[in-house]
Amino acid sequence: MPRFSIIVPVYKVQGFLRECLDSVLGQSFGDFEVIAVDDRSPDGSGAILDEYAARDARVRVLHLPENVGLGRARNAGLEQAAGDYVLFLDSDDHYTPGLLAAVAARLEVTGEPDILVFDHVRTHWWGRGGRSEAADLLATAGTDTFGIRESPQYLNLFLVAWNKAYRRSFFLEHGLRYAPGLYEDAPVTYRSMVLAERIACLDRIGVEYRQRRQGAITKTPGRRHFEIFPQYEGLFAFLEQRPDLDWARPLLLERALDHMLFVLSREDRVRPADRGDFYREIRSFHRRHLPEGGFPEPDGWRGVEMRLLASAPYASYAAVRGLRDVRAAALGGRRRVARKASDVAVRTWYRAQSKRPLDPHLAVYSATHHRGVLGDPAAIHAKARELAPQIRGVWVVREDAVDALPPGIDHVTPGSRRYHEVMARATYWVNNVNWPGTLAKRPGSVHIHTHQGTPLKFMGADLLTKPGARHGFDVPQMLRRADRWDYSLVAGRHAERAWERAYPCNFTSLRTGSPRNDVLVGAGPERGRAVRERLGIPADHTVVLYAPTRRDYRRGGHVDRFDLARFAADLGPGHTLVVRLHPSLAQGVARGLGLVDLHRRGVVVDATDEPHVEDVLLASDALVTDYSALMFDYVLLDRPVVVHADDWGAFTASRGAYFDVTADAPGHVSRSYRELSWLFASGTWQDAESARLRADFRERYCEFEDGQAAERVVRLLMLGERSGALLPAARRTPGLPAPSGALVER
Repeated sequence: MPRFSIIVPVYKVQGFLRECLDSVLGQSFGDFEVIAVDDRSPDGSGAILDEYAARDARVRVLHLPENVGLGRARNAGLEQAAGDYVLFLDSDDHYTPGLLAAVAARLEVTGEPDILVFDHVRTHWWGRGGRSEAADLLATAGTDTFGIRESPQYLNLFLVAWNKAYRRSFFLEHGLRYAPGLYEDAPVTYRSMVLAERIACLDRIGVEYRQRRQGAITKTPGRRHFEIFPQYEGLFAFLEQRPDLDWARPLLLERALDHMLFVLSREDRVRPADRGDFYREIRSFHRRHLPEGGFPEPDGWRGVEMRLLASAPYASYAAVRGLRDVRAAALGGRRRVARKASDVAVRTWYRAQSKRPLDPHLAVYSATHHRGVLGDPAAIHAKARELAPQIRGVWVVREDAVDALPPGIDHVTPGSRRYHEVMARATYWVNNVNWPGTLAKRPGSVHIHTHQGTPLKFMGADLLTKPGARHGFDVPQMLRRADRWDYSLVAGRHAERAWERAYPCNFTSLRTGSPRNDVLVGAGPERGRAVRERLGIPADHTVVLYAPTRRDYRRGGHVDRFDLARFAADLGPGHTLVVRLHPSLAQGVARGLGLVDLHRRGVVVDATDEPHVEDVLLASDALVTDYSALMFDYVLLDRPVVVHADDWGAFTASRGAYFDVTADAPGHVSRSYRELSWLFASGTWQDAESARLRADFRERYCEFEDGQAAERVVRLLMLGERSGALLPAARRTPGLPAPSGALVER
């Protein structure tokens, strides 16, 4: 008996079907059967199913003699299912890597619940969307199980078939079947949820829910959307027969009305000519099923709509809705006027402060769009407090990052009155990204731009040849902001050439090295061991850090290159896989696709939120990256690097690169997951050739990294010292630190 039966109803999806099936058959957890139901599809879908069944015994195809629709096709597949749990997957959607392993693990932890619900992401025809509205609710559940009577908020989870794993015996015991017609998911979802004694959740994106541009029946206006009413009548007919579920009637009435009003509001479902009839059907349903004690009306506009159902005909409802839209537009106008008045007042204050003399003892710092005390600016600030305590440092920090500031940090929040005063008076401006264009450079001020590492991918003006990569970036405006730079810090001649090409402005390139990397040059193992302990990594483990960068050829920037759980398993005992996503991916869907769940289960360590990337580097024994600038920092540790370049062609075509990292790499290069896993299984990742490659790479790209960058910046630019001893050697062999821990004894 397989663990899972995955039922895939198929109709007119030949363009998407292979992606769907491949996403299932490529799962790392293999104990499942696929029951593909060919609902008399008129295209080539049936032949595709037979092809897959011929080469994989886990696939069984059921060819129906006539078209029966989505719901009854699912029922037909259910009759053939033998798994402990049943999952339904629509054939134009697909699973995310590692989903089934995560579902199996959560079912075991939660003790075989009746239902397990997981998350999804909408993938529109123009690109992937963000996390679903259910993400926080799923996360809150943790590993506890619950019933809807005690936790009614979980009825708000997406009411579809394909985001759940149902215990098959539970499904059969209660005679759960899908009715014909549209909105067939609703009655089965709500019936099963109120019947289930134990429901569990998995805070992980399991399904990429395809939003098709055309062809989706739920986005085709017409009278078929009136089929929602018999679907819910069937649900309430069931409730009439179950007095033990009277507690659920008010909750389900609110959910049913919410669903119906949602459909009414959608122009792509109910045509204007049909809205009066549709509204009257909702009112009729409301009258028939309104319990004596009422039902829990939601707050806001939806609650107003539900109250209108009791007395207002469609004309009155439409008038109230129209008035609401007018008021919303007026409120938006008032807010815009208020914002404009506030902006005028702030600009007036800023101009007044700009007439005062610069404060020679004031420096303002910011890093990574005001996210905290980080990176090169943090290293310069720390050294300035030591060598130039007379220069007061003030950090610009976002409101949501203030609580994480180290003790004793003077800070301002962007847009505040004091922020504009500090920006107007500071002599030294230190940042690793551009300052807002509204801030003017004053004569006598010193603008120090540190960048965020040595560039591999195209930046600045070079993006003009890459229209996809520069989407959303105003390159001329970017260069006007860079015109304010006085100094650009560089780690080597490559960076110097690249920055001067990318930003054709009037700054001076300063060969200081990267201040944030001072800690990496000559570092001992103590700090790395302390970070390992804090992250819960065994002291004797070999730590492999995986640090992927974003992709410009994919909306949102995240592309799964391989299954993290599989890589962690293939590394074997005595290894820990640590993952650090690019900062631009930290708040998107990337972590919900599996990283959060794998971290929670102890499969990998998610170090994305670690504030100081230098700590993560020091805690690791090897780096696996694709095209991240972290490789230029990591070679200073003299630890192995593997470049996983399975999409190098697509990356360079969409973003561009200053050199071919596959030919001039800091270590071995893999072009497939098979090659990557072999490098580690064979030990090649840390052989003599790997050491030679990173030594050559370090010599070419890190000439000025000698561990004194921050001191050099402070002495040269803040204290005005001009001693020749401050200048780094043109060529150097950096002092190399000890390994982080596990490799010391090897």
